[in-house]
Amino acid sequence: MDNHNRYEKYSLWIIFLSNLVSLSIYAIGIYIVAIFGTPFLVCYLLFCGWIEMNVMRWSCRSCYYYGKVCAFGKGKLCSFLFNRKDGKEFTERKIRWYNILPDFMVFLIPLCLGIFSLFRNFSWLIGLLLLLLLLLSFAGNAFIHGSLACKYCKQQDMGCPALELFNKKNV
Repeated sequence: MDNHNRYEKYSLWIIFLSNLVSLSIYAIGIYIVAIFGTPFLVCYLLFCGWIEMNVMRWSCRSCYYYGKVCAFGKGKLCSFLFNRKDGKEFTERKIRWYNILPDFMVFLIPLCLGIFSLFRNFSWLIGLLLLLLLLLSFAGNAFIHGSLACKYCKQQDMGCPALELFNKKNV
C-alpha cells in the first residue's frame, strides 16, 4: 500500500467505532465480574485501567500519532499524560505473544468467570454476553485493526512491532 493511503488524522467515526468495541468488551467484562462481588470488580477495573495506561506508556508515547488523532484517540490523550519518547526504541522493540497476554486477560477473565457462572447457575443472559464477548474480542477487534486502524496507519511505514507480530506474511 502506498504512503498516500495513510491517514494523518483519523475520522471521528473510526475513533467512535474503535472505542465502542473496546468499551463494549469492558462493559460485558464488568457485568460478568460484578457477579462475583465488589472485590473482584474493583480488581478487574484497576486491571483494565492498568492495561490502558500501559498501552499509552509503552506504545503511544513513541508512536507517530503521539499528540495526534489516531484510530483509538489515544495519541492525543497520551500527550496530556506522558512525555514523548524516541520512536526508534518503539520500532526496534520485538513483541512476542507473552507480551500481549495481559491485553487478552481483559476478555479471558470475564470469559472464564462467565463460564464458571454458567455451570454454577445457568443464565441465558450470561451465555449471550459470553458469545458477544467472544465476537467482539475476536471478530470485532480483527475488523477494527484490519480494516479501519492498522491498514491506514502511518506508523507501519516506520515500523510497528504489533504489526510484525500479527502480520507475519508481510514481514
